[in-house]
Amino acid sequence: MRLIIGILIDRLVGDPQGWYHPVRTIGSVIRLCERILRKLFPETEKGEMAAGVCLCAAVLLFSGGVPALLLLAAGRIHPVLPLILGSVMCWQLLAAKSLKDESMKVYAALQEGDGEKARYAVSMIVGRDTEKLTEEGIIRAAVETVAENTSDGVIAPLLYMAIGGPVLGFLYKGINTMDSMVGYHNEKYEYFGKAAARLDDIANFIPSRISALLMILAAFFLGMDGKRGWKIFLRDRKNHKSPNSAQTEAACAGILGVRLAGDAWYFGKLVKKPYIGDPVRPVENEDIVRANRLMYGTEWLALALAAVFWIIF
Repeated sequence: MRLIIGILIDRLVGDPQGWYHPVRTIGSVIRLCERILRKLFPETEKGEMAAGVCLCAAVLLFSGGVPALLLLAAGRIHPVLPLILGSVMCWQLLAAKSLKDESMKVYAALQEGDGEKARYAVSMIVGRDTEKLTEEGIIRAAVETVAENTSDGVIAPLLYMAIGGPVLGFLYKGINTMDSMVGYHNEKYEYFGKAAARLDDIANFIPSRISALLMILAAFFLGMDGKRGWKIFLRDRKNHKSPNSAQTEAACAGILGVRLAGDAWYFGKLVKKPYIGDPVRPVENEDIVRANRLMYGTEWLALALAAVFWIIF
């Protein structure tokens, strides 16, 4: 019930700007722990890896422990409070409407013919450099973000909440946030962020694949090319350094009939990346709308899957 209410609130409200969000608190805890641990451990390969393991332990304890204690305290105050608080927590863990709203800002800017505004909008939702992106590159970046975050920001937390409620959902969100902050392959985080990156790979391994399969199934319901989505998923789902990121990207690229990924600039450095999908047709602005339709269709199928899980168990 809490998950269903949370999904409905997210669909109606999303993530209003200026409102408190617990993920920001998790991010603050990660930054604080990083500062402390870097002072406690030596700046060696083994020292930074040990510090990274301690960071994972601290973040997991915080991200799972705090919501568990809040729900326990709410239950002692009034039996209805855990339902209310748990529903709010489930809402805060889902990012479907926020993902749609932010990506549609890119769509709207391109519809207006404002390339600079579109570059700024897409820079808010991607990690790559956006200054040199062409219109096609902007659209591709927005579609890739929607495709990838369909798993990370919507389906994975939904599945974890279906199994273990808001507490397991927040544990996942802590892992995911930690990876987004320290899981980089650069001089600063190569060793310190290794444990966080590996933990995120493990946490997303099954959800990313379920997300891709549900996305392909959703394509059939939405009148899109699920058959081609399945073909490209099987062929290109490993075309990424991450074992998980290309799963939904490959499915989405195949369904839409476009080519995603390829070389991109990060922090002023060109990173060579393989393509995902075939250029059956050029990517177009409407693909952002189509990617969001796929995302919502995938979410409703994931909720149906969760309902089956609840009935069985």
